[in-house]
Amino acid sequence: MALKFNKLSDHGEITFPDPPITHLLFGTTKFAWLFTIIRVYLGYNWVTASLHKISDPNWVQTGEALKGFWVKAVAVPTQGSSAIAFDWYRGFIQYLIDTGSYAWFGKLIAYGEFLVGVGLIVGAFVGIAAFFGGLMNWNFIMAGAASSNGLLFTLAIILMLAWKVAGYYGLDYYLLPMVGTPWGKNRAPTPAVASMRA
Repeated sequence: MALKFNKLSDHGEITFPDPPITHLLFGTTKFAWLFTIIRVYLGYNWVTASLHKISDPNWVQTGEALKGFWVKAVAVPTQGSSAIAFDWYRGFIQYLIDTGSYAWFGKLIAYGEFLVGVGLIVGAFVGIAAFFGGLMNWNFIMAGAASSNGLLFTLAIILMLAWKVAGYYGLDYYLLPMVGTPWGKNRAPTPAVASMRA
């Protein structure tokens, strides 16, 4: 049975059509309201997580709070299992401890969490903000901090999948067309413009 392709591009690339449910969820604005709720919830969590770090000198000046977390994470107990399941990741964290990277990494995490949260709340480059938020969640999970990171990581994946429409009710409505995607020339005219053209 031959596969049906959407089109063959000028470069010989085959485009596969999206399944109807995928198109409905991630290719139209029908569920943009749902993604708005998800991104504001996720953004709020990032902002609240960042504020106590930004106000704590142990995070943004010395990095001692992060060092304490890392030291605990790399410890291998005599009985039971360690917080970090993969030796290569433990080696990576140990390298960061040995090089004193916690001093600048603490700032990166604290202000990164804040920027990710604000980006999600205002709907600015939602896909990028969700990616970096998900990357932080993944690292926290890899270091043995389960907490709410699994849920937040899952929500970040949903927003990455919905990057075209997740910020439709936000700044992405203006920002994405400025960089040429996803609405650009295909954006439906506003009622005022449509009536002026009639």
